[in-house]
This record gives sequence, C-alpha cells and structure tokens, in this order.
Amino acid sequence: MSVIPCEQDAALRKQIEQFAEVLKTRAHTLGEHGLDEKSFYESALFRGAIESIRGTFSATMRPKREFVQHVLNHMQDGDFISDWDFTEDSNRNDYRVTMPSGKVAVIDLKGALDGNNTNIFERPADADEFILWSVSTNEGGDPRRNAWSGIHTRLSAEMVTRRQRVDGAIIWDMLCACSSRPCPKVRAEPEAPRLTAVGPFSVPPPCIYMFPAILPGADNPHTSGQPVTNIELLDAFHRCFQGRDAEVNFVGFNVEIRGEETLRRTTVMRGGSVQKQSKMAPIRRG
Repeated sequence: MSVIPCEQDAALRKQIEQFAEVLKTRAHTLGEHGLDEKSFYESALFRGAIESIRGTFSATMRPKREFVQHVLNHMQDGDFISDWDFTEDSNRNDYRVTMPSGKVAVIDLKGALDGNNTNIFERPADADEFILWSVSTNEGGDPRRNAWSGIHTRLSAEMVTRRQRVDGAIIWDMLCACSSRPCPKVRAEPEAPRLTAVGPFSVPPPCIYMFPAILPGADNPHTSGQPVTNIELLDAFHRCFQGRDAEVNFVGFNVEIRGEETLRRTTVMRGGSVQKQSKMAPIRRG
C-alpha cells in the first residue's frame, strides 16, 4: 500500500548516486580551469557549476507547459472541456478551463510536490473549481516521497491554517509509464495497456487525489475526500484518460486543537482501503 502506485526506480537511483560520487571525486580532472585538486574543491567553481546546472533544469517550464498544452487540446477535441487559456498572473494560477457546464476551473501547475513552490498558491475568487497539477521531470525523484510530502506536509497545512480550499490534485506528467518511471496501471494489463496518444506523448491514466468539499478545521474536525464526479474537471481527466474508479485517491483530514497547537492526521484511501495515514501531528509552517 502506498500514497501513489508508482515507485522510484531503485536501479536508476543507484546509478545516479554512483555517478554523483564520481563527479564529486573526479570533477577536478574535467575542463581547463588550471587548478590543482585542492584549489579546485576549495574554489567556488565546482559548487557554482552544479548549482547553475540545477537551476537551468528546475527553472525551465517550457517542456511542462508543452505537455499540458497537448493534454488540454486533446481534452477539448474530445469535448471533455469547452475551452482553456494560459493565464500566468500574480497568484500563479496557470490555466483557466471552461467546462461544458459553464463552470470555470483553475489549474495551478506545480513541479514535484515536495518543493516549497507547493505552498505558494491562492484560490481565485471566481474559480468554481481549483486544482493543483504536479508535473515532475526529475527521473530520479521518489514519487512516493514527493506525493506524501506535498499532500500531508504542505497542502494540509495550507488548507487548515491559511484556509485555502483545494478541490483536488493530479500527479501526472510526460515521464509516466516511461522506462525510468513504469506505471503499475499499464504493467498490470500488458496485453491491452491503457495508454492514450497525446501529441508526441503516450500517457497512462493520471493519479487523481480528491480533497474534502469543506475546509478541515476546528469547526470541521473530520473531513473526507469528495467524489470525483463533484469536480467536473477532475472527472473529465478521469474519463478522458481511461481512469477507473478504484484508482481514484480520496484524501481526508482529522483536525484537533490542543492549547495553542493545531494537529492533523492525513489519510489517503484508494480502492476502499487506507493506503497511507499519518499520526496526529502538529502543523509546522515555515
């Protein structure tokens, strides 16, 4: 049982760690910097180069936006949504989607959910529906750690203390079902894999997380994830990309006030069973 069906590729992770060790011990032999080994590692050259590369990979949103554009166009072509527009405003809400019913759904695009960026969002006043969509292009990342850190540590704290209502989340990107991130939904049915062609991508059903319809807190200490049919956009993702009801995740929160401390327990259910549950723990916000 796990917060998300997929898991980190152990072999790839080991290769990454081994190569990282090689870089740390032999980087001074690369390039024409003219420094001896001691001077090289004492200088800012090595660390600066690593941070520069890291920043380049993490800062670029273009591949992620191209993936989202293909997905939303595919959904529009199939009449699962009526229209969509990219709107990067001061509140970081990236996409506004008009549903067939006329509802306005807002998508806030995120990277891996274990990052600080997950905490930065604001539900627009005119949004009928508001969801977070995690697109992580780190092939060596740990999907289970990212999902749990985002949902339990970060999102629950924002929902309880900052009173920000999020209807649900999607964890899904162009790496899902590739060799470095195999998808259990696809592996379970190799004779007829549930893959959908979306532009240049071939994607499995998304991982959908349904949050409570009401904000958890002292006045609502026990909340459960709402049905997927309650949120038109998430239901559209579910139907368009061959999702099954037993694969939808339902996130519930128990909140308790002890003196000046607010504690919460996060529970993720899927297929009628508890997949992951925290202890009743104090909320810590940086």
